[in-house]
Amino acid sequence: MEYRRIPHSTLEVSKLCLGTMTWGEQNSQADAFAQLDMALAEGINFIDTAEMYPVPPKPETQGETERILGAYLKARGNRDNLVIATKVAAPGGKSDYIRSKMALDWRNIQLAVDASLQRLGVDCIDLYQIHWPHRNCNFFGELFYEQQEQESMTPILDTLEALSEVIRAGKVRYIGVSNETPWGLMKYLQLAEKHGLPRIVSVQNPYNLLNRSFEVGMSEISHREELPLLAYSPLAFGTLTDKYLNGQWPAGARLTLFKRFARYTGSELALEATEAYVKLAQKFHLSPAQMALAFVNSRPFVGSNIIGATNLEQLKENIAASQLKLSDELLGELNTLSSRFRLPCP
Repeated sequence: MEYRRIPHSTLEVSKLCLGTMTWGEQNSQADAFAQLDMALAEGINFIDTAEMYPVPPKPETQGETERILGAYLKARGNRDNLVIATKVAAPGGKSDYIRSKMALDWRNIQLAVDASLQRLGVDCIDLYQIHWPHRNCNFFGELFYEQQEQESMTPILDTLEALSEVIRAGKVRYIGVSNETPWGLMKYLQLAEKHGLPRIVSVQNPYNLLNRSFEVGMSEISHREELPLLAYSPLAFGTLTDKYLNGQWPAGARLTLFKRFARYTGSELALEATEAYVKLAQKFHLSPAQMALAFVNSRPFVGSNIIGATNLEQLKENIAASQLKLSDELLGELNTLSSRFRLPCP
């Protein structure tokens, strides 16, 4: 397993990160323990979770994923071998049941950090991320930005000052953002420099063959500001494995169970693009899933690729992609397809 240092930090993370959002919904605690054992045996040292997980979010399961991870750390006694990342939820996205008067302010961040520390059973979180912005902007695949005369928002400076407090208290080592925009990234960096506040060290956004939107405005910032991408949904909710093509809805699969997640299956263009990528993998005698993951792994702006699985067979195949190097010929054909299917699922 290859390890990469996140710039402006002392964090050395594996090229693959284990995502956890199915634990407590599609996966039991026993399933999660088995996934963690396999991932760690293969050299993965980076685990990503969130206070909102599992997904789909709902009040009766909120926080269960962090609790399961905490139970594992206690049972195995290996917390010092891992880099643990989690996230604080913002208002919106039907998350308001987590706390009263949700915001990304001092009060909410203090409460969220303390609750995550308790569920995880740790003294300090290695990477603490803002799950999505608290302002009017497009994320989670939204289009058609509209200005608002009045909007609910937490000023980014207030959020940075609150994060500074939890770092000073020794509860968090480093901070990052997720589902951010180019404006948001630069504003976090500018305000931190201007006011002597902690610098964000990572951005966790979606990135896959069906959604290369990160390359449009974010990749240059990532390169020039040394702000690596922690890529989530590298398999586009599993669609790039080919299991949903030709009208298939496998029993127990995420998109079979939760039809609300239609971002990568909700248009003819998305399905046409997926089929083209699957055929290209077959042409080169590769697993479609491994080709899709190896593509994300190959991007210079990616600090770690967040993989997820609901069974060990899937996880084993995903981890094996870390050893796959795509040829220049294949990379060229992938770019040709991406030009033909330009951002089918932003």
